[in-house]
Amino acid sequence: VNLRINKRKFIYLISPNKITKKFFKNLNLIFKNRNIGFFQLRLKNYSLKKKVLIGNKVKKICKKNNVRLLVNDDPFLANKIKADGCHLGQKDMSITEAKKIVNNKIIGVPCHNSFALAKKAIKSGASYVAFGAFFPSQTKKTKYVANINILNKVRKFSKIPIVAIGGINSNNYKKLLLNNANLLAISGDIWKNKKYKPEKAIERFK
Repeated sequence: VNLRINKRKFIYLISPNKITKKFFKNLNLIFKNRNIGFFQLRLKNYSLKKKVLIGNKVKKICKKNNVRLLVNDDPFLANKIKADGCHLGQKDMSITEAKKIVNNKIIGVPCHNSFALAKKAIKSGASYVAFGAFFPSQTKKTKYVANINILNKVRKFSKIPIVAIGGINSNNYKKLLLNNANLLAISGDIWKNKKYKPEKAIERFK
């Protein structure tokens, strides 16, 4: 899929690790912020039945707010809940295999800090490539560290949308937007913010 990114909708929001009762209400409030283009559902420790239930509920909220829904690591689940696509880890199946499951939907690939991985993903038909971590993250242990150079290098090579990920918050995000990142993946700064409720934390990204 050739992804067209609306410049204003630069936030790629990733779900919290735990889906609580409050989560759905929070999501509705957060989506009132018009900067969110994508929402990634990352469900690590749930049964398939539960994932489908959560996924269908989230799909409705995304649809209502014109936000594209992607499922982390699981093309089968993406297909089952009719999501807009999936985000495939490097250890998951190939893009070609995933395409057979999700058909002509969005397939994004994390490339850590590697230009070689990005080239491979682009040639295989990825819809976007993601790089990071740019900053220390509270959501995941940082295995790879990326910097602005990789964004500029990929931009010279291709027009593919670029997602920046890892520790992005309202104090450091602008630098990435000014350096070829089209979308900023944000999670901890919204869901684990000690100062602001989720719907207030998201407003700090202008």
